[in-house]
Amino acid sequence: MKRKLLSGALALVMLAGCAAPVPDTQKLPDDGGEETRVAYVPLDDRPVNTDRVEYLAGSLGYELVMPDAEDYRTRLDEQPMGESGLKYGDRAALYEWVLEQEDSGCDRYILSLDQLLSGGLVNSRCFTGADVTLGDGTTMTETELIESLFAALSAPENEIWVIDTVMRLAPTVGYDGNTLEDYSTLREYAMLARPELSGDELTIENIVKNYPLDESGSVIDFDEDVTSAYFKARERKLELIDCALKATEGMDNVRFLIGVDDSAPSASIQTNELAWLRRAIDGRGAVLSGADEDGMLAVCKMYAELDYSGALPELRVRCFGGSENSAMSAYDHQTAAEVVAAHLDYLGLDSTDSDTENRLELIVLTMPADESKKSQYISDAIAALKENRKNGVATVLMDASRNKYGADFQSRLVKSTELGFLMGYAGYYDLANASGIALANGVARWLCLAQGGPRTQAQLDDFRRTLADSLIKDICYKNDVKIELDAYIRGELGGDPDNFCRSGTDPDVVLTKARQLLDESAAPVLDNLAHSSYLTDLDGGTAGFGSLSVKDLSFPWLRIFELHIFLEAH
Repeated sequence: MKRKLLSGALALVMLAGCAAPVPDTQKLPDDGGEETRVAYVPLDDRPVNTDRVEYLAGSLGYELVMPDAEDYRTRLDEQPMGESGLKYGDRAALYEWVLEQEDSGCDRYILSLDQLLSGGLVNSRCFTGADVTLGDGTTMTETELIESLFAALSAPENEIWVIDTVMRLAPTVGYDGNTLEDYSTLREYAMLARPELSGDELTIENIVKNYPLDESGSVIDFDEDVTSAYFKARERKLELIDCALKATEGMDNVRFLIGVDDSAPSASIQTNELAWLRRAIDGRGAVLSGADEDGMLAVCKMYAELDYSGALPELRVRCFGGSENSAMSAYDHQTAAEVVAAHLDYLGLDSTDSDTENRLELIVLTMPADESKKSQYISDAIAALKENRKNGVATVLMDASRNKYGADFQSRLVKSTELGFLMGYAGYYDLANASGIALANGVARWLCLAQGGPRTQAQLDDFRRTLADSLIKDICYKNDVKIELDAYIRGELGGDPDNFCRSGTDPDVVLTKARQLLDESAAPVLDNLAHSSYLTDLDGGTAGFGSLSVKDLSFPWLRIFELHIFLEAH
C-alpha cells in the first residue's frame, strides 16, 4: 500500500509537470585537455563507494582509475568466490596495483586501508589478520606491507588521502556466518560503556585491556569464544592505523580521514578508540561520523586543496523539523548539528547566519520534534527551497528525517521544486552518511563553478549523474521500488532479498522486475529534472538540466539493498 501511495503521488506530479516549459540546455566542448589522474582504492564495490565517487571526480575534471573490480569485491555467505578464491578483496593484487600506478607516473591517491589490508569494510569487521603473498611469491606481514607501500609512495610530489574506519559495534549479518541474532547480542554487549581512559593511560594496550570490562571495571559476562576473535579484530584495526600513522610521520602530503562506522549515541566500546584516534591524527586529518561517504569527501577535499584557487564559501545551515540537536538514530554518536559542524570543519568551511553574497546554503529536514507539526515542517523546508531558487542561491538539500514524514516530503519536493537546481542531495543513508554525501557533492559543485568549470560536456554530464543518482535512489528506490521488490522476492519467488544465492533466486528475474518498477517510479523525478534549470555560475546564470534515462541496472552484492544505476545523458 505504501508503494502505491507514493507511486500515485509521483504520477500526479509528472502529469502536473508535463505542461512546464523545457529550458534551453548548455552545450560544452567535448574536449578540455588532459584530465588529472587519481588512483583510487575504494572501501568496497558498493555503488556508494564506486559509482558516486567516479561521477563526482569526473564532474571536477578528474580521471578516477580503480583496480579491476574483482580485486576489491565483497562476497556474502553462499555467494560464488572470485578468481582469487577469496570472499573479500585481493590484498596482494591491490598492493601491486598501487605500485603500478606509481611506476606509471600517477601522483594523486585516495587509498582505503580497510580494502588494502582487510579486503573491504565488511571483512575488516571480523578479520584477525594474515600475511600477504605477492605474485612473485614474496610474503609480507601486514605491517611490512604498510611500510613498503608508503615507502614506495614517498615522493614529495605525491598527494595522498588515506581513508579508514573505526570498527563498528558488531559484524555484518550474512557474512562469515553471522546471523541477525549474533549481530544484535554482540551489538548490545559492545554498547556497554567501558572504563574511560585519558592522558597517558590512553594507549592501544590499555584500550584492549578494557574491552572485557564494564564502566566499573568488572568483567562483562559474554561468550569468550566470540569475544576473543572480536577483540582481536578490534585490536588489529587500531594497530594497523597506528602503523600507517608512524610510517607516514613527517610526510605532510599524506592526509587521513577516519570514518566512524555504525555507532551509538552513548559511551560504548568505541569511546576510547575514538579518543585515541582523534589525538593520534590531530593535525593530520579528521575523524568523522559515517564511513561510506569518505571517498566522496576525499575527492572534494583534494579539489579544494590542490585545484581550487579562491576563497571557500561561507555556508548557511537551515534546519527544519526541530530535531537538529538530537541524534537521528541509534547508530549515531553525535547530534545532527554536531555531525554537520564536524563535516564543515573538515572541508574548511565557516558557517554563517546571514545572507552573505555567493554563500552556499544547506537545508536539512530532520525528524519531526512535534508530530502535529509535520506538515508545517515540510511546508517550511519547501518554501526555503523555492525562495533560494527565486534568488539564485546555491543550495544543498539533506533529508535526515529517516522517513518520518512518509511519502509526503518526497512527493511535495518533486511536485513543487526544481530538483535540478540543487547542488547536491542525500537522504538514503543515516545522518552521518547523508551529511558527507550531500556536502561533498554540493561543496565540490560550488568550487567547480567558482573555478570557472565545468569545462567539458563530460564534466557536466557527470554532475548531472551525481545529482540524479542520489535523487532516484533516495526518493524512488529506497522508499518505493525496494519495498515492492522485497515483497515480490519473498512472496512470488519465495526467495531471500538479502542474499539471492542463499535461496537460489535468479538475479536476472529480480532485475527485470526492478527495471519495470524503477522505470515507473523514476519517471516523475527524471521529468522534473528535464524541466529544471541548474546554476551555470555563481552569478545566477542558469541553463536547462537536460534529460537523462536509466540505461542499465545491477545488484553488485546480489541483494536488493544496493543498486547500481547507469544513467545515460542526452
